[in-house]
Amino acid sequence: MTEKYAVVVVGGGAAGLSAALVLGRARHRTLVVDAGEPRNAPAAHMQGYLTRDGMPPAEFLAIGREEVARYGVELVRDRVVDVERGEDFAVVLAGGRTVRARRLVVATGLKDELPAVPGVAERFGRDVLHCPFCHGWEVRDQPFGVLATSPASVHQALMVSQWSKDVRLFLHTVAEADLSDEDLRRLAAARVDVVPGEVAELVVEDDRLTGVRLADGTTHARPVLFTAPRPVPQTGLLERLGAELHETPFGAYPVVDATGLTTVPGVWAAGNAIGFAEQVVHAASGGYRAASAIVGDLLMTDLDAAAQV
Repeated sequence: MTEKYAVVVVGGGAAGLSAALVLGRARHRTLVVDAGEPRNAPAAHMQGYLTRDGMPPAEFLAIGREEVARYGVELVRDRVVDVERGEDFAVVLAGGRTVRARRLVVATGLKDELPAVPGVAERFGRDVLHCPFCHGWEVRDQPFGVLATSPASVHQALMVSQWSKDVRLFLHTVAEADLSDEDLRRLAAARVDVVPGEVAELVVEDDRLTGVRLADGTTHARPVLFTAPRPVPQTGLLERLGAELHETPFGAYPVVDATGLTTVPGVWAAGNAIGFAEQVVHAASGGYRAASAIVGDLLMTDLDAAAQV
């Protein structure tokens, strides 16, 4: 017999676990399927989450799993490889198991595609960073580098100047001619140095970033480097279900309402599955909103069915 759940949550990060907590407390049989690949895994600590500031991401998730388990939520380390919609949803797991669900929460997040510069991937989350709100305080007042990935990297360079007054924007593969007059005026006002030329590699000594070396051989001493990965939304399941997506400069994400309901009836999305800039605190909030909407939706559906008997 195929196991039946009220809700299957795909993804066990902050959004998925938050949704599962609400659903479990509402007495709905819930399954969380987690592939164990959180976006913030490279970071040693997470910041900006009230009462959890500085907590290691792995510890945060471990506590979350313990909390949802108290309410009977089932968690499985697996991956959803297919889903079909009929009267309910048939959810196929990589391990060979198929379960059914009346509603789905898709919290599959996204992956960060890093610039192909030697040293960047190895240092990411340590002294190669992407979000000043996440890490700016911890590296404040140090000399910053910003590795451009597009003309939009100007915005990142301007933002990080809030945390350091010694910022150099390495244009890398971006041509100086691609910067607008407004960009140049703002960079000058923020006293951000613009460095043309392709970056060849990062300089690392004693497991610490010490500099940025250009293709011409010149080296700039920088103990901190910011860069903007290319976000790759994990929308495969939503696309299989026929969810409408909308294009953004940061990838295609599902069209959702204020609760996270997609254009597919019975399917909600939350966390980085709906946008690249969702921090942990936003993801948890989105999971809560989606789950509370699902509780109401299931209740009214059942009451309407009972009223017709």
